[in-house]
Amino acid sequence: MSLLDKTFDRTLDAWTHAYMAPAWRGAHLEGWLFEDAQARRAAEARLAQAGVQARFRSAYKPLLHYFLEEVERDGLVAAEIRYPLHEHAQAKRFTLEAYPLVALLNGVRVSLQPGASDLHYDVDLRYADGREIRSRVFAPNQLGHAPDGVAELSPTGWLRVRDAAGETRVDAAQATEYQLAFRAAMDAVRNHAWGAHEPYFERLEIRVDLPGIDFALPVDEEIVSTYEALHEDLYFSLLEHFQQHSGRPPGDRGLQPGQIIPDVRRHDGAAHVRISVEAFTPISPVTPAVPGFPLAQAREPLSAAQIAGCMAALGGDTFQATSRQGRPVLGTYLRGPGPAVFISGAQHANETSGVVGALRAAQALAASGKGHFALIAAENPDGYALFARLREQHPHHMLHASRYSALGDDIAYRERAPFFERDGRHQAHAISGAQLHINLHGYPAHEWTRPMSGYLPRHFELWTIPKGFFLVLRHHPGWGERARRLIEGVTARLARNVPGLVEFNARQLELFRAHALETGFAVMNGIPVQVTETDREELPMALISEFPDETVYGDRYVFAHTVQMETVLAATDIYRSGL
Repeated sequence: MSLLDKTFDRTLDAWTHAYMAPAWRGAHLEGWLFEDAQARRAAEARLAQAGVQARFRSAYKPLLHYFLEEVERDGLVAAEIRYPLHEHAQAKRFTLEAYPLVALLNGVRVSLQPGASDLHYDVDLRYADGREIRSRVFAPNQLGHAPDGVAELSPTGWLRVRDAAGETRVDAAQATEYQLAFRAAMDAVRNHAWGAHEPYFERLEIRVDLPGIDFALPVDEEIVSTYEALHEDLYFSLLEHFQQHSGRPPGDRGLQPGQIIPDVRRHDGAAHVRISVEAFTPISPVTPAVPGFPLAQAREPLSAAQIAGCMAALGGDTFQATSRQGRPVLGTYLRGPGPAVFISGAQHANETSGVVGALRAAQALAASGKGHFALIAAENPDGYALFARLREQHPHHMLHASRYSALGDDIAYRERAPFFERDGRHQAHAISGAQLHINLHGYPAHEWTRPMSGYLPRHFELWTIPKGFFLVLRHHPGWGERARRLIEGVTARLARNVPGLVEFNARQLELFRAHALETGFAVMNGIPVQVTETDREELPMALISEFPDETVYGDRYVFAHTVQMETVLAATDIYRSGL
């Protein structure tokens, strides 16, 4: 069933065509839109041939693009930046929008100070030869509101035009095809009659083809991508819509709308949006296949077949749940001395370093002869399959549409039967008697934005930019002292046993603090930690790892799953030693 099939003219082409007319010869244009530098420079050149002086800039992360495209960085020694403050945006909004400028200007003294509310960055540059340059960088934004009434200050296209006589003819926000595509997609879904009962569909496919920005920065795993940003904005905005439609509170992870799949791709022409409701496609059986290399050398996420092969090779007492789409959720229980633990990975299927880390730890524990654990290496196989599909187009994007299950919920928050994937946890708990759950997770390895919805990812603001490897420990009432000893022991052992981890964290934490203007968490033995008393977890203690692994490869991926493995080994050993 089709909900939308619509084309939108390319804004850059429309502006270029309009102002190449002879009547505009001698005019001066400034425009901001969601296009890459190559396309903008080409449009400027076409207008120059018509006698029109034009400068087209990026409406997405304008300060960062100013430094990349317009600032002479050779010989730059200091940059004093006063960032905008706005009553409808968090104070850190515009310092985060400038991320990762502090790291990009390595060796330059960068000062970020609060400025005025007029949506300009005021920039003072000082050079080694004594030159000083002052400039103002416009950050075009428009005020809107989320469906629940929350104010959203969001980047927008903008056009300024002065005619040959110097008279201002246009100076106003302009809705670009990027914005129009997002709004049309949201309107099509909001206006559809979905009924009153979850799930509302099996698959909601959203295909968007449009121009945009997508490039890597020479800072860790950072990329700048309007394609990724639109994927994220569509996915989470639609979750918010269905939360409201169902009468649930904002951020409710138990919502089961169905599987929402934004597929956003580059197209150098008019934007095209297609939305359809589809049935699940039949799944193909997976034949287990042990990887042809040691897991310690895995430089990219394992395939479903490789995961199945590794699980089978461990032996033990196997158990299994079935996903919503019919895929097996594979578990095994290895008996041994002392108290058991439950180890899991890929609750959120785009967080894959935990899968490899869990399997490596299980192999080491089994080889020691002292392992006593239940293991589900990949809890969310439907999401994992979607992650593999979406990575074919955008291998380095975070791809949060594959985070949740095919029902659209977070499996750990599933509220009622049929439990599908969560039944694997129930079996693991029953068969092992574990009281500690070691739950391996990841989070974005580069900046996470939602530019059409206020820029920062709502309800996930703490995770907007990387801050190193992070540990969360949740414990039941009465388990506080044991939790404290566990987190102290694990962080100390990781700092000691994983070369480079403390330095990796220190570097990312320094950049996080520079742009987020806060810490928001404690640091123990060089590792950020968060300890919370709650009765929400099923087991008395849940140690949750968070490595910035969405989506990394090569040496960084090896490092990620090594940290995950060492977390399991440290926690298991300390827990078994008696807390």
